[in-house]
Amino acid sequence: MPTPLDRSAGAEAGDSSLAWKRGQLTARDWLVPVPEACAAEFGVIARAARGHDGPLAELDRSRLELPACAELMAQMRAKLVNGPGFAVLDRVPVEHYRREEGQAIGWVLANLAGRVVAQKRDGTRLYDVRDTGRKAGHGVRRSITNLEQEFHTDGPWLPLTPSLIGLYCLQPAAEGGMSRCASLVSVHEALRERPDLLERLRQPFWWDRQAEHAPEDVAYSRAPIYCDGGGIFARYYDDYVHKGHALAGEALDEAGAAALDAMREVIEAEDNWIEFHLERGQFLYVNNRQIAHSRTAFRDDDAKRHLMRFWNRDEGTPDLEGGR
Repeated sequence: MPTPLDRSAGAEAGDSSLAWKRGQLTARDWLVPVPEACAAEFGVIARAARGHDGPLAELDRSRLELPACAELMAQMRAKLVNGPGFAVLDRVPVEHYRREEGQAIGWVLANLAGRVVAQKRDGTRLYDVRDTGRKAGHGVRRSITNLEQEFHTDGPWLPLTPSLIGLYCLQPAAEGGMSRCASLVSVHEALRERPDLLERLRQPFWWDRQAEHAPEDVAYSRAPIYCDGGGIFARYYDDYVHKGHALAGEALDEAGAAALDAMREVIEAEDNWIEFHLERGQFLYVNNRQIAHSRTAFRDDDAKRHLMRFWNRDEGTPDLEGGR
């Protein structure tokens, strides 16, 4: 069943700002410079972090006066809704702060973008994206490996997917780890030429739940890729669909396989995605219901690649499933 989605992170069908191709965008469309007024407020956050004894996720940003940072994140969010659907904050000078202070700045900025919600069943809201040395497999997300990640949206198996995702770069890789974004609104427009396939994408598929479920529960969920709710909304991860059907013991139907193949072909066409390198201190935010993202494989040296990931969703409850 299509799920009610947060209109604050959506766009009207046919919104040209979200239906882009590579040649229509320049870095000015997605880069958001940090104004001087934010520097003093970063210092306020750093001092609050130094005086905070508990977990970072318990740092109460509501007690901090941060009007410049609030305005900055409002500008970021505007680009996610009325712009290209992704934006890069350029940048937090993390080299001027202790590691925990730089992390605290990311945490507070993420909260200013919207409510930060759980990314795992155990309630984890601060998620580290780095190579742990573990091999990818069921329940081991590629985000904790150095492998390439294909185009996807985060949490596609969930009843309520995160509306926004943030990736805050504390340390880039020695080599690789390029970020890519593609518009799923543009993909939808391209597939209008094949209404049969587009209709299949609006019907349910099985999804791998990535072992984020109770032991007695099933390992798969069911949802369409596209649904209409006053705009074009999507969830996408080709691999999770194929694994979901395998877990459910139900072969992917011919129409479903053809629709996924057509979708992948459009997404991966070079003129349909933007690529950039996320530098230290830059903060990428993505409209997770209309933009797919990916990253290339990477290689670390002594300084390990480390990003902090945040999920934002203002509707539902803050737990993983959103109370649905």
